[in-house]
Amino acid sequence: MNAVDHYLQHLAAERRLSPHTVAAYQRDLSNLCKLAGEKSLADLEITDIRGAIVKLRGQSLAASSVARQLSSWRGFYTFACRRLGYASNPCIGLRPPKAARALPQVLSPDVCSQLLNGATNTAFDDALQARDRAMFELFYSSGLRLSELSDLDLNDLDLKTGEAQVTGKGRKTRIVPVGHQALITLTAWLKHRLPLVQDNTPALFISQRGSRLTPRSVQLRLNRWAMQAGLGQHVHPHMLRHAFATHVLQSSGDLRAVQEMLGHASISTTQIYTHLDWQHLAKVYDQAHPRARKKP
Repeated sequence: MNAVDHYLQHLAAERRLSPHTVAAYQRDLSNLCKLAGEKSLADLEITDIRGAIVKLRGQSLAASSVARQLSSWRGFYTFACRRLGYASNPCIGLRPPKAARALPQVLSPDVCSQLLNGATNTAFDDALQARDRAMFELFYSSGLRLSELSDLDLNDLDLKTGEAQVTGKGRKTRIVPVGHQALITLTAWLKHRLPLVQDNTPALFISQRGSRLTPRSVQLRLNRWAMQAGLGQHVHPHMLRHAFATHVLQSSGDLRAVQEMLGHASISTTQIYTHLDWQHLAKVYDQAHPRARKKP
């Protein structure tokens, strides 16, 4: 087994990263091998890594993509120095190119209400409608990631306490609150779920065939739901997570609580929502303050 395979095995078995994340690391390291040419990874020096970054920038790759690859390379060499006997980490001291951090697109509270309330008049008369409504209420109620929602099992949900146990990145679990409206829609869905279950699947959200609903299916159903609600825009699941975080932060101002509920390892990740809040306040200021408004 070569060094890269050892590292990928470490990511999957010890750090318990998802297959999707491990595959991304594999692509980044394969790219480094190509950029290194005939030189082995164990022999690369800081000048080689710097040259690889220059080549990536020459391919018009976004600064954020270059930064991600450098992070993957640095992680590999840190592991290789500790566990595989590599002499040095050639990525130490190299800074990734700076990139402007794009603010996530967020739905307003009114748009969220339109999405969740206005898509259909027969929400509880049909199994698929009941399931979809429950899924999207839960997204917005608890700020879940797409993978977290599709991985939820029936036993992860506690309707009595209004809580759900979620397995996030790195297989870390956390408890999230489930709002009143989400509890109502989940209760309605569970009545439809029982006749659909096949092979005693533990999944909370299942397809018409009784199998666990895939993340891609959830995406397609949400976009279709948004079109039926007359939103006139593409809506993806992470927009409901962003909306949850932004609306809770605007109401409470408690950044640490939002970090815990989102399952962010670092509060710096959560701080992007403070920028969103400031963006909203700046817009209100520009529209309302007499000295801010442009003269006609």
